[in-house]
Amino acid sequence: MSGFKRRRLIQTALAAAVLGASGVAAAPARSGGTLRAGLGGAHPSDSWDARTHSDLFMIAAAQGAVFDTLTEVAADGSLRGELATGWEASADARVWTVTLREGVRFHDGTPFAARDVIASLNLHLEPGTASGARPLVETIARMERLSDHRLRFTLAEGNADFPYLLADYHLLIYPAGQIDAAIAQGIGTGLYRVESFEPGRRFIGRRVAGHYKDGQAGWFDQIEFHAMNDGAARVAALRSGQVDTISRVAPQRAARLQAEPSLRLQDIPGNQYYGFAMQTGAAPFDALQIRQALKHAIDRQAILDQVLLGHGRIGADSPLGPANQYTADLAAPAYDPDRARHHLRQAGLSRLTLPLSVSEAAFEGAPEAAALFAESARAAGIEIALVAEPGEAYWSEVWGNRPFSACAWSGRVTEDWMLSTQMRDGAPWNDTQWGMAQSPRFQSLLLEARAALDSARRRALYGEMQQILRDEGGLLVPVFANHLQAHSDRVATPRDVGNLWAMDNARFAERWWRA
Repeated sequence: MSGFKRRRLIQTALAAAVLGASGVAAAPARSGGTLRAGLGGAHPSDSWDARTHSDLFMIAAAQGAVFDTLTEVAADGSLRGELATGWEASADARVWTVTLREGVRFHDGTPFAARDVIASLNLHLEPGTASGARPLVETIARMERLSDHRLRFTLAEGNADFPYLLADYHLLIYPAGQIDAAIAQGIGTGLYRVESFEPGRRFIGRRVAGHYKDGQAGWFDQIEFHAMNDGAARVAALRSGQVDTISRVAPQRAARLQAEPSLRLQDIPGNQYYGFAMQTGAAPFDALQIRQALKHAIDRQAILDQVLLGHGRIGADSPLGPANQYTADLAAPAYDPDRARHHLRQAGLSRLTLPLSVSEAAFEGAPEAAALFAESARAAGIEIALVAEPGEAYWSEVWGNRPFSACAWSGRVTEDWMLSTQMRDGAPWNDTQWGMAQSPRFQSLLLEARAALDSARRRALYGEMQQILRDEGGLLVPVFANHLQAHSDRVATPRDVGNLWAMDNARFAERWWRA
């Protein structure tokens, strides 16, 4: 598989960018058949409301099959149009004019138009909405319908990466005036219409006839997603032929799958990280010295070697990963129990006991990683008490609600997309409560970097932000984990497989085909 080749939207000295939609590779040799997938990340609370989507099953079923977004990140990291066919920026990247695709209909026959985009994006601004995309939509100061198929977005400040944000999996497009019905029934413009949906158990989709992606994507007649949150059950289902492909292969099972001649293991590096979030607004993590003590109390190499078995790389407590363009070359905080004890003493403590919430639902091997963390921290006088949390409710009830918890993110293509989603002051998915109180400098840099068009300037700004997170932040990123997934030889894939999300950017149902 090729590495992540990020395309830039605006190059230095360009006053405007005009980008159009492009198709995928030439049609594969075979269409038809049924794709059966065993996926993790399914929950009884799953629905077609994109504001609630946070895990693989619904991302793949919604954005990857039933619905569309305005733009789409291709497997090589480039951006192409989905429901949008082109976009133009003003010289300061503050005003964007977007051209929409004509002739598109929702699954109930309703024609797609500009009003649907405005209504769908406004969903994320409704009072009380905890959508992970709220920080992205909040940057839009004004949305104007120029015609049925042209829109103007005026941003609060310039953003060279704005069209990338429109590819966020939360920003699905629903039919205006009937959004509640569309959420209840799964009415989108995607390649597959809903045949059956049992939350937390199963989704069946049937290929739409006469779709605008005909000849470019959507090779299966039918797709079946089966909820399999247990990693061993997923592997058993693939080996027995019950399913054709599975997500989230544990590193301990990867070699066995790779050795079977009828199976194919995909080992794809990207920005996915496994880590631990400290809420910097809650004691004792509101004390910088406590956070710094923990940064030197974790043995990152042990987690890479024993949990990932080498399928990844060391992280330096910034969520920007090796596939981002402006990733700073920062040394990770060294495992140093003496230095950790020094920071404890500066905080007025000789010993410290902390509960850490953890579940296999956080990431494959999370309990083992947490146990290694506890073992290494003990040498620094820090006792980490592991709290086993229920898997089904982990992301809705534990993550973001406990002061110290295991976490995992797939990362994002652009730096602003990632940092605005996770690190902006007050963002719903700000799992470390990182804000103005912790670092006004970081928050000001976030706005400045977003509007900077000069590449050298952006690199310097994002570099400083990553250094702040490493030295002061509440996020522990010991490792970036490769995407490990597998399929049988009954399935064929393109040469390039995306690494933005697992399973080919969660779009395997439309990009893969029958071998």
